[in-house]
Amino acid sequence: MARHIAVLGGGICGLTTAYRLTRSGHQVTVLEGSDQLGGLGTFFAWRDSWVERFYHCVMPSDDELLDLLAELDLADEVRWRRTEMGMIVDGAHHGFNTARDLLRFTPLGLPDRLRFGVISLLLRRLGRGRDLDNTRTEDWLRGLYGNTVWETLLAPMFGSKFGRSFGDVPALYLWQRLGRERNVGTRGYPARGYRSVIDGLRAALEAGGATVRTSTPVLRLSVVDGAARVTLPGDEVVVADQVVSTLPLPQLRALADDDLAAGLPTVRLPYQGVVNALFFLRRPLAGHYWTPVVRSGTEFDGVVEMSALAGTAPYGGRHLAYVMRYTDRESALYQEDGAGIAARWSEQLRTLYSGLPLTADDIDEVHVFKAPFVEPVYPLGYLRLRPPVELPGLPVLLATTAHVYPEVTSWNSSVRLANQVAATIDRAATSRRNRSAMRADGEPSP
Repeated sequence: MARHIAVLGGGICGLTTAYRLTRSGHQVTVLEGSDQLGGLGTFFAWRDSWVERFYHCVMPSDDELLDLLAELDLADEVRWRRTEMGMIVDGAHHGFNTARDLLRFTPLGLPDRLRFGVISLLLRRLGRGRDLDNTRTEDWLRGLYGNTVWETLLAPMFGSKFGRSFGDVPALYLWQRLGRERNVGTRGYPARGYRSVIDGLRAALEAGGATVRTSTPVLRLSVVDGAARVTLPGDEVVVADQVVSTLPLPQLRALADDDLAAGLPTVRLPYQGVVNALFFLRRPLAGHYWTPVVRSGTEFDGVVEMSALAGTAPYGGRHLAYVMRYTDRESALYQEDGAGIAARWSEQLRTLYSGLPLTADDIDEVHVFKAPFVEPVYPLGYLRLRPPVELPGLPVLLATTAHVYPEVTSWNSSVRLANQVAATIDRAATSRRNRSAMRADGEPSP
């Protein structure tokens, strides 16, 4: 009862879904529109190595991702390091890791520092048993931390992540995120970069008989006589028993014909994109893996020093730093040419770290990358609104960022979703096989 299944999208979720289905004996075709697999995990050639366009890390709690890496014989390649967090507020740099750091954190008065520390320690416990899916983040955090902490620190940080709707995002998202991330903690990075994971998945897929195609954008998706029809350039049509779409819901709606579109989820989510500048530096910055930037005269709102996690060896001795701004894909910044962003953000980075000092000669190269669909901006009550994986009466299953909530969008949550979708298809195939066997047993002998 093996099925032919087309997987739309070659990011980590699509590749993992295809890998699971191939191992179950299904015929799988992966269709990726760009010239490279990986989604937000894509990379580019730099000198004699490959560098990710966007930053990623592995957390010790990423059980699903680590299990997948073990299956691909890649788990031992993850190098673990203790990382720290910084904070830049009004141009001043602060460590943000220990009780001593908090007591020295002058953007807040002493009473608010103490309140911040106590509430942060108890926040996970304070969220248990509450309906945080229907509670606004602003209402919950302002009530716990007080107006000063919210307005001075938390509101700018959430505003940079979710835009104008930051206060309305369900508090459940934050509560779940706190279960995965900490200021000071151990993080991991594959020794050969994330390309080794993508290459390992592709090799496993092709060894199992799957077809993996890049530079193959889907132009149209329809359902005819119960089968999925995927139209590709050159009037090529791939007919599959089922389709698993990992494409963002707005993209899928644009590809679906009228009949299929009528069966797609009605929830319409705004998505935040990202503008990301990658700096190759001749010197380190502050040594903090993650540093939010608040009211400091920069367009970017965070700095990730990847060399604090991965070291400098993968980058030819250069120190790698990502700076980013989450923004709507229709914004002026997103539409701007990358060269202008690189020049302006280079000057802003030098000013931000002038105390080192960071000079123009310290910046070796700058590369700007953009992604239009990084994460949905979830509305209140999204657990009730979250679309199903299976579409009733249609041979189409969904595995998108709109489905991982309340988990944080990450490689781990994508692998978990892929496992769920593949298991759903396998259960249906087993059920068909059992029904077929029962019919065969009930037939009279010739």
